[in-house]
Amino acid sequence: MIGKIRKMIEIDEDLCDGCAQCIPNCPEGALQIIDGKARLVSETSCDGLGACLGHCPTGALKVVEREAEPYAAHHTGECPGSRSMYLSDNVPKAGASASGSRPSELRNWPVQLHLINPDAPYLEGADLLLAADCVPFAMASFHEEILQGRVLIILCPKLDKDSEIYIEKLAHIFATKGIKSITIAHMEVPCCFGILQLVKEAQASAGTSIPINEKIISIRGQVKK
Repeated sequence: MIGKIRKMIEIDEDLCDGCAQCIPNCPEGALQIIDGKARLVSETSCDGLGACLGHCPTGALKVVEREAEPYAAHHTGECPGSRSMYLSDNVPKAGASASGSRPSELRNWPVQLHLINPDAPYLEGADLLLAADCVPFAMASFHEEILQGRVLIILCPKLDKDSEIYIEKLAHIFATKGIKSITIAHMEVPCCFGILQLVKEAQASAGTSIPINEKIISIRGQVKK
């Protein structure tokens, strides 16, 4: 049964060289290489948000609006590495493990914004943490000081392309998931401040006013704000 007009990935076969770089970057597992070309193998698996676009070196992928079957968020064709998982059962209550190492506070998988399913159950009513890619590496106490109790999304406004896709995905999350709070953690370098602007634009698009707490991290790993 054909559904409504919605956004879908379209592949230009003349431009596609079959490099397969788009395949692991489709969080829904909707793309496959068939006969040397990338193919959309399931309309219901394509969320139309275009996470794969920035990974095509020839520009063969684009998002179009056309009549298509409805998107099914919980399908069986997901890429295993991008399958949405809630990890709360694996988060230690408190203190160090038996080996003396610090416990992980990560509660969700995946964490990269390109790969996150905006309808993932773990987003419901979440306290959201949007962190620049570099923050967990610079800040040794990232897990216990910032990540604890929050659902993590990481991104890089400097390196990641197609900010409109980010804004659209975040707007969907803000508008539909009852997000309780948003914490932004980014480095002190100028390009990192773009995350705050992305969130503001997404909130404007969603018509929401979720509280934002901004944390600025120095390149030596100290919280400056």
